[in-house]
Amino acid sequence: MTSERLSVVVAGSSGFLGRHLVAELRERGHRVTALVRRPAEAGESTWDPQGGEVDTDLVQGADVVVNLAGAPLVGNVHSKQWAKDVRSSRVATTSLLGATIAAAPSPPALVNASGVAWYGDHGSAELTEASDTRGHAFLTRVSREWEAATRPAADAGARVVLLRTSPVQDRSNPPLQAQRLQFLAGLGGRIGSGKQYYPLVSLRDWVGAASFLVEHPTASGPANLCAPSTPTNVEFTATLARLLHRPALLPVPAAAIRVAAGKMAPEVLGSLNLRPQALLDLGFEFADRDVEAVLRTGLGH
Repeated sequence: MTSERLSVVVAGSSGFLGRHLVAELRERGHRVTALVRRPAEAGESTWDPQGGEVDTDLVQGADVVVNLAGAPLVGNVHSKQWAKDVRSSRVATTSLLGATIAAAPSPPALVNASGVAWYGDHGSAELTEASDTRGHAFLTRVSREWEAATRPAADAGARVVLLRTSPVQDRSNPPLQAQRLQFLAGLGGRIGSGKQYYPLVSLRDWVGAASFLVEHPTASGPANLCAPSTPTNVEFTATLARLLHRPALLPVPAAAIRVAAGKMAPEVLGSLNLRPQALLDLGFEFADRDVEAVLRTGLGH
């Protein structure tokens, strides 16, 4: 782990995770410049990823580039425009930054967002970063393209980290924001059979892990950002209901999820028994190691 002050460029700094990561990196003493799509203010630089425009000198002169940019997954999942925006916003930003880094005389590190959907449904099998990718679900295909867009940077010798992020549990942000209200209204219950594994992580562990990977001089490759112990949906549901002092008596049939969730249904019904092996091997210490701890922290208990 480095203790030196780093120059870090962050794309996606206005999002929920980006705001918290920028604040943490600055708190740790790093010099952070945020890439924004509006006129830049202090500590910012304007870019246009769809138009292929970015301050090349800024990016190539950084120690680490963090890319968290991407259209929100919350939206009209039945819309072709939603699907197009989800894909293009991730691939275009990563492609531009990856190519810019690859062209640098001394390429900076790239810490790039990705998702656990990359793995696809694996049932109850325990998954680490060495596991394969399966199936053709929408977000699985997007994640493959997203990660592939970082290859030019890696091929040029840059240290590239892929943040395979599981759902971040915090009451101020989806999905826990909506689930909390649903359960408080007495409308909570398991999804489908409830046997599917549901990886998750607390906000403080996500921020801590992402900062750790930014600072670590040798960390590279995929990193699962999830609690060390992955619950099933039944275990998640029962824990959330207990912490909110509500029953969980209204299961949602799988058929209803397939209709309502559209292209996101495989992500809701799929099973990912994930383990953050890369982070554990590097010595990262999780504050919230299981569903009870993650939800207590996320709910502010």
